[in-house]
Amino acid sequence: MRTFTSLEDVAAAAGTEIGTSDWLEVDQARIDAFADATLDHQWIHVDVEAAAAGPFGTTIAHGFLTLSLLPRFASQVFSLETPGARLNYGLEKVRFPSPVPVGSRLRSHVRFGEVRDLPTGKQLVVEHTVEIEGHDKPACVAAHVVLLLA
Repeated sequence: MRTFTSLEDVAAAAGTEIGTSDWLEVDQARIDAFADATLDHQWIHVDVEAAAAGPFGTTIAHGFLTLSLLPRFASQVFSLETPGARLNYGLEKVRFPSPVPVGSRLRSHVRFGEVRDLPTGKQLVVEHTVEIEGHDKPACVAAHVVLLLA
């Protein structure tokens, strides 16, 4: 776990690998809970019997479920303890190169991308590559934008 206590420390880490999170299993209960929270009950996610006969042979996690795990993964890799507010500003790019079969384990490789100066502080791009254990392609590649206000 890396801790950043100043905006200068964050800027100095631009373009570097920060670390890798712990593994997290994506079980059917997590997929079902996400489906309930988002009202997305597409059969490929929640109907175990139908999905067994489907293209992946099992249920798969929602892409947005994988995306929603980024804050959890990030919190295991780094801590921003900079002065001022730290705000989620959005995403610059998100892709889901590979589906996440139920029972898979995921972890994120975290890198700090560009750090831009703002009149009110800094804008940090946190790049995530979410790996599926035993798979060649990642589940998700995303650039998360965080505002660090002075």
